[in-house]
Amino acid sequence: MVTNEDVQRFITAIKMASTYDFSDYSERSFKRRVEKLLIDNHMDINQLSLKISKDKFFLEKVVRDITVNTTELFRDSDMWITLKHQILPKLKKNKSIFIWHAGCSSGQEIYSMLILLHELGMFEQAKVFATDINSEMLESSKAGVYKYRFNLGYLDNFDKVIKENPLNFEETKDVPYEKYFDIDKVKDTIKMKEFLREKVVFRKHDLVNDGNIFYSKFDLVLCRNVIIYFNNKLQNHVIELFNNSLYRDGYLVLGAHESILGPVSNNFDRTKGFYKKKQF
Repeated sequence: MVTNEDVQRFITAIKMASTYDFSDYSERSFKRRVEKLLIDNHMDINQLSLKISKDKFFLEKVVRDITVNTTELFRDSDMWITLKHQILPKLKKNKSIFIWHAGCSSGQEIYSMLILLHELGMFEQAKVFATDINSEMLESSKAGVYKYRFNLGYLDNFDKVIKENPLNFEETKDVPYEKYFDIDKVKDTIKMKEFLREKVVFRKHDLVNDGNIFYSKFDLVLCRNVIIYFNNKLQNHVIELFNNSLYRDGYLVLGAHESILGPVSNNFDRTKGFYKKKQF
């Protein structure tokens, strides 16, 4: 059983050996992850902490393991439908549209966005950036190759967002999957088309310690199902980063079970799960 003291020892070991700081992560979810690390590596907390301090490659592996997350194509289809019909059309008049996927994980959300932008005739306007603390996830995102059988159910979300009209379900648009990705059922893969993969600027980024590394303001920031793992203090810190990185009238998108609390919430108007930065 992992104790609070074990978690603190683990956090201190990483902090002493690197620039990573997990002090303000949600205690409950972090404790589960530390417990899994101990089981997977057949170590107790003392052995784990010692190896972290002496082996930088092991330290990076631990960080990757403890921050790994997953996502799917057009996850939470209602969000994407709102984005398609109510948010992105407002940005279409812009000469350029700057989009940041923060905590991009394995990248399906990025490709969902690119597909949607292409269908709306906004692909060329878009400047798309993606970041994650986990270097392994970044490589997965760049490759754009996913398990076919795992994502099979999420092709229904593609249909809902791209092919269907929520105002008239009898009306459908014929958009073949092969327009955007290649499916190989024998190899069990879905591979995103090259023109999508080449569109994105990928960078490693730590939301805790790094600021806006792109020196650009954004029209749209997506950070979904990330801050749910942070405590209130760290959540506010990250939301403040996004607030400072958005243009006036820019939009922030969080996960379905995430929200903005505290004084920083006064900087946003919330509509249908989207946070629009206020003009002051």
